[in-house]
Amino acid sequence: MNAKQLSLNATLLALLIILGMTPPIAVGLPVPIVLQNFGIFLIAGLLNTRSATLVIATFLTLTALGLPLLSGMRGGLPVMIGPTGGYLLGWLLTPISVAAVQRLLATKTVPSLWALLLGGMFVTDLAGTIWLTIFYHTPFTVALLSNLVYIPGDLIKIVACSVVLTAVNRAVSFK
Repeated sequence: MNAKQLSLNATLLALLIILGMTPPIAVGLPVPIVLQNFGIFLIAGLLNTRSATLVIATFLTLTALGLPLLSGMRGGLPVMIGPTGGYLLGWLLTPISVAAVQRLLATKTVPSLWALLLGGMFVTDLAGTIWLTIFYHTPFTVALLSNLVYIPGDLIKIVACSVVLTAVNRAVSFK
């Protein structure tokens, strides 16, 4: 990894940490609405799959070690294996799934709104739903329906991320 790539990775990791400083929005469920998804989508859209996964894995490792990097100044292993654990795993899978959707759609245009929607939001919410089903011993459909509250905010974050990624990618390519 060259110095330029390392600097970009570190900058995006810092951005993800900064986004965690915004307070979460409680919605009456054990998983709040957070702005960090925007950072995950941005990282998946800007970096190649390997670098994006590395940045997110570093963030999650630091969080698991107890650094309060998640929205609401949360961190530690209990948070990682608590109700939000599936969504965090989904974050780790986001770069891989975004790249897979881009290949499937045969587009090199970054960002592909469909790739972020299908690869980012869908995989994160699916991982979260499966985790909630296991964690709370609840039927899958109940856990899936509880995710409906997150979709409007995720759509807004994806559209905003697409606008940012389009502008950034016109100016410079990081991949």
